[in-house]
Amino acid sequence: MSKESFKGLYDRTKPFMFIIFLQTSYAVGSLVIKSALNKGLNHYTFAVYRNAIATLFFGPLAFFFERKARPKMTVSIFLKIILLGLLEPVIDQNLFYAGMKSTTATFASAMCNILPAITFVMAWMLRLEKVKMKSLHSQVKIIGTLVTIGGAMIMTLIRGPEIQFPWTNNHTLHHQSPVNTMSTQDQIKGSLMISVGCISWASFVILQGVVCSGFAYYISGVVMRDRGPVFVTAFNPLSMVIISILESSFLAEKLNLGNIVGAIVIVLGLYLVIWGKSKDQKQQGHESSLNQQENGMKRPIKHSVDVVNSHGKPSSDVEVV
Repeated sequence: MSKESFKGLYDRTKPFMFIIFLQTSYAVGSLVIKSALNKGLNHYTFAVYRNAIATLFFGPLAFFFERKARPKMTVSIFLKIILLGLLEPVIDQNLFYAGMKSTTATFASAMCNILPAITFVMAWMLRLEKVKMKSLHSQVKIIGTLVTIGGAMIMTLIRGPEIQFPWTNNHTLHHQSPVNTMSTQDQIKGSLMISVGCISWASFVILQGVVCSGFAYYISGVVMRDRGPVFVTAFNPLSMVIISILESSFLAEKLNLGNIVGAIVIVLGLYLVIWGKSKDQKQQGHESSLNQQENGMKRPIKHSVDVVNSHGKPSSDVEVV
């Protein structure tokens, strides 16, 4: 293979390699966290350490590279920063990890796929998202939102028989943990915590506009610039699949039929929402392009002409439309 052919192949496959690496990182991270929670790690302690380490790492970078670009600190900006810190690191992370501790990493990952639907509903309520009831794209987004909610309810309330995968490891230290048997009460409590955490996360995204925190977000940004945000969102369920394989292999977690059916329904709803959103973005881009063309055609053309002013001398200061 020539150097040019290899470079072309790399350019075509780069977005897929980045997004698979990103989702695998999410899955491995969730597996490590779940294992630590099962062994007694306090989720409040973990959230504090996680954000403290992130601050130590990114604080100097922000100070040296962004101090000239960031706006002047005002009371309004300071209050917004406090609110953002309350929504994402405090409420979202603590409730998410508490919900994961009560359930499984696979369950938590599947529930997180309702985030686009929650964000859509909140943006609609705040009039940041335009919904045309007669538009097919808007109807699909609404249907997708209802489907994801239905999938979350299936995962929470329906159990069914346990599904034994060929790779499931039944001889691990996980059996020493009391979390091995997840009751319906645990599922309901965990799903409520994760759902509230997702609402907090959606509020954080809406308030901040663009979330840029951590290496994972940098990788997402690289892929978004290459393929767009819909491409990135479409691969979100991949981490759920990877987590379910790793969790059943290393932590001996067993999925039941309700979990699997609910997760499939949630993913279906997710794809409906992002499909409708992608079509809306294309339509808005097309309409914006047409408006720019129409404005260019209607823009007055000014001609400078020589006319005779009241003093009988020629003047070219008069513009005729």
